[in-house]
Amino acid sequence: MLVAARPLPEAKPHVIDKAHSEINFVADSRMLSAHGYFGKWDADVKIDAANAAASSVSITIEAASINTRVEMRDNHLRSPDFFDVAKYPTITFKSVSVTSTAANKVDVVGDLTVRGVTKRITVPATVVFYEKGAGRFRGQFTLLRKDFGVTYDSAVNPIENEVQVQWDIALKEPTPAPAK
Repeated sequence: MLVAARPLPEAKPHVIDKAHSEINFVADSRMLSAHGYFGKWDADVKIDAANAAASSVSITIEAASINTRVEMRDNHLRSPDFFDVAKYPTITFKSVSVTSTAANKVDVVGDLTVRGVTKRITVPATVVFYEKGAGRFRGQFTLLRKDFGVTYDSAVNPIENEVQVQWDIALKEPTPAPAK
């Protein structure tokens, strides 16, 4: 006897609440801990609240939108010494798996591409809340900048290889268009 399989629920698309979301970093050097953020980015996020493994995220950052609140430093960061935004205009992350690790914790494994170099990384995430199709997720991880070809160093002010990346994203299911 054949029984019709019940379709599995699908991960639902979500939209980013830009007013409550940010991607920040801290890069330490001898003279300063430079705090910055990326002002222009977007994400394609699909969430299955009942099955984290069915969820996915893809983020595209406009590299030229880097902002450390110092114009001279930002222009240098956009140059071939650092991000070379004329040649590599975007930084991307595309998940390959999402795994629940504890209550309100997931690991998002994916491919990060910076300056044309792609490395697989694990991004830990805390689910601050998720209810009724809306939520907030945040996390922090360490990135080794030289692994991505960002190798510039000043003899006077050498920069640490480790960069702290901090992110906080609020999102919700899109509002359905009104019926006509």
